[in-house]
Amino acid sequence: MSTTIEAPPEHADLLEKFRAGKRLALARTISLVENERPGFEWLLHEVHGDTGRAHRIGITGPPGAGKSTLTNALTRRYLDRGERVGIVAVDPTSPFTGGALLGDRIRMNELATEPGVFIRSMATRGSLGGLSTTTKETADLLDAFGFDRIILETVGVGQSELDIAGTADTTVVALVPESGDSIQAMKAGLMEIADLFTVNKADRPGADKLVQELEVMLHMRLGEGAPAAAGHHGVSLKSVGKAARSRRKEAVTEEGRWSIPVLKTTAQTGDGVDEMVATLDWHRGYLEESGELSRRRQRRMAERVRGVVDRRLRMAAWRTGTGEEILEEAFAALESGEETPYEVAERIVRSMGISHDVGRGA
Repeated sequence: MSTTIEAPPEHADLLEKFRAGKRLALARTISLVENERPGFEWLLHEVHGDTGRAHRIGITGPPGAGKSTLTNALTRRYLDRGERVGIVAVDPTSPFTGGALLGDRIRMNELATEPGVFIRSMATRGSLGGLSTTTKETADLLDAFGFDRIILETVGVGQSELDIAGTADTTVVALVPESGDSIQAMKAGLMEIADLFTVNKADRPGADKLVQELEVMLHMRLGEGAPAAAGHHGVSLKSVGKAARSRRKEAVTEEGRWSIPVLKTTAQTGDGVDEMVATLDWHRGYLEESGELSRRRQRRMAERVRGVVDRRLRMAAWRTGTGEEILEEAFAALESGEETPYEVAERIVRSMGISHDVGRGA
């Protein structure tokens, strides 16, 4: 493959050790990418042809849903099957250092000594989607290194963390029986991104009720309407729930769509985890057979290109260009009102050789 990406000679040895399966080389490569050091895109370019083999599983959900414990339990099952697991735990960014707070890494400490597991905690670094471009590239590195499963665990859930759906092959949404989770799921748009729901900590009161509510919402989302036995308000939760559970027994609907299952797990004890592993395998098979896996990966690559372009433009404006100098010189004029932020931004953009006149729109 011809390329205009320069090959830094100092990284050749690192790449060789990476391809030889040296874990230290993997860690160093991830650090290069995470910190966007010179030559990091060359390394990503070189290993890109080795990606696309791992099953990428995203786990998201509200704080306290037991996502780390669930990740532990899943990883144990995969290790028992002889598979290797790479884990990317996305923690909140420290407002002081810009790094990850490492909460998930501490909670998953028991896996750190397993030879078939590699854990990396990463910061969101202000990414509105919850996952920065470098986080997604780290998943690529784990894939290229040869891990069979890559689990991406996000900081939480909400409008700003839905980016996980565009990064993983299979998205798992973990909820807990406490009141309000089903409403939160609807508001956060999780009904649109989940491939699998699990009600974790299912030994707590209210687990069955939450499962029923989720099944009802999923049933109605499919446009199946209310059954004939609907109550005076138009919907009988008991009847709809029964129909929904009947439909959930089949992995794929008659229209060929994936029928989102709602499982119950207690990750702390391992209850329900085997069924979850089997369902994840089932979903991976569905993605391959239906062609959806290819479509998802194409969308992922398109977003990756956009993310890399955005990153390069940002670097050109602030790191290698004169953006900071122009901004500093404009402080007084901005404060006095002689110039607006849009005029200053226009000058910075023009300094990069890009013309975009104020007021003309995008």
